[in-house]
Amino acid sequence: MSEERPQALFGTDGVRGKANVFPMTVEVALKLGQAIAHVFRRDGDGLHRFLIGKDTRLSGYMFEDALAAGICSMGGNVIQVGPMPTPAMAFLTRDMRCDAGAMISASHNPYHDNGIKFFAHDGFKLPDSVEQRIEALVASDEMLGHRATPDAIGRAKRIEDAEGRYVVFLKKCFPFDRDLEGLRVVLDCANGAAYKVGPTMLQELGAELFTIGVEPNGTNINEKAGSLYPERLSAKVRELRADIGIAVDGDADRVMLVDEKGAVVDGDALLALFAKDFSQRGKLRGGAIVATAYSNLGLEKAVEKLGLRLVRTKVGDRYVVEGMREGGYNIGGEQSGHIIFLDHNTTGDGLLTGLQALAVMCKQQKPLSELVADFERFPQALVNVKVSEKTPIEELPSVLERLAQVENELGSSGRVLIRYSGTEPKARVMVEGEDEEQVAGYAQDLADALSRAVGGGS
Repeated sequence: MSEERPQALFGTDGVRGKANVFPMTVEVALKLGQAIAHVFRRDGDGLHRFLIGKDTRLSGYMFEDALAAGICSMGGNVIQVGPMPTPAMAFLTRDMRCDAGAMISASHNPYHDNGIKFFAHDGFKLPDSVEQRIEALVASDEMLGHRATPDAIGRAKRIEDAEGRYVVFLKKCFPFDRDLEGLRVVLDCANGAAYKVGPTMLQELGAELFTIGVEPNGTNINEKAGSLYPERLSAKVRELRADIGIAVDGDADRVMLVDEKGAVVDGDALLALFAKDFSQRGKLRGGAIVATAYSNLGLEKAVEKLGLRLVRTKVGDRYVVEGMREGGYNIGGEQSGHIIFLDHNTTGDGLLTGLQALAVMCKQQKPLSELVADFERFPQALVNVKVSEKTPIEELPSVLERLAQVENELGSSGRVLIRYSGTEPKARVMVEGEDEEQVAGYAQDLADALSRAVGGGS
């Protein structure tokens, strides 16, 4: 079987897998470059510029060159910006009037994984229909008939001012009449894509800054650092008596905050905070915020107290964005820390989210712990299950039977969600209710049932 057989390339967030193993091979990357150059080439624009950025993984070098080669072979010109956050790539694709942008990253995954996700010229991630069109092109020989003639082959160049463009954008999102003078901030960049722009932005706004996770070496991205491992940040905040801790992940599209007491503040608590702030300022559009099925019931209750609604979507920040655009809403996000402010950017932005929280703290002259104190979280248990295959849940009778029992026992005071990861060989079992011990037991029961049914291990 050929390793280049490109079926089901795209998951919930682009193409992702282990570096140098299908689908994350240079052969596939080259074909993806050819496909996006063909799909996104806009008529009437003689420039045909395509932007490529990456995080700090060792394998990023080969993938950026493979993508560039594919694009140039189709007559497209490539602009390479090096290590850059995913949200920066969304902004820069739009700001630099590019036909499309590509970000090489596996987000919060370990360094041996990598991925490629694309942005259209408007900075938004691709809908399923466009991803399916790209998959079809990669799987066929259609590109052979569209290669550029020798005199029309594209050029590739690297630019050095992209970081500055993004820093200026972030600073413009902060109230012009305020700064961060007097605030002690600890920033954890996960040895990832934000290791330069994050510190620069906060220092230029006047914060007394302390950094961790800003020494990438190609293999230490997300290694017990960043938003998946906020414990180190929490300890540092307490040690330095800082006002806030900000932890982004490897590509900086998600964030976890730590308050001045060292307590972790996740995406749900932040969404409740921003819903209240925007609503009070008359800036919240549509009377609702958007979140996923994983968001805590406490968020639903919090927005209801404000007279607002919570609109739920499928898991994945691009589905949140789609829901926001369809309903005309301007705030949405995930419990994992993807927070989207559509008034500013088109995708989750960890640095922007941290900056917005700092803006609320400065405006209200209150510590973060006080600002999120009224958010009451329902006990929630999440168990990951390794799976050998992703058989649809509705085709697993033993799992459905146990699921029905749990849902009946929880009644209206709880929820259950079982879904497969779109990027890893895992299933996720989430149970929510009023009793923490009961919830944990139900989650493990369901995980065990699922593990037995699909031949994996939890």
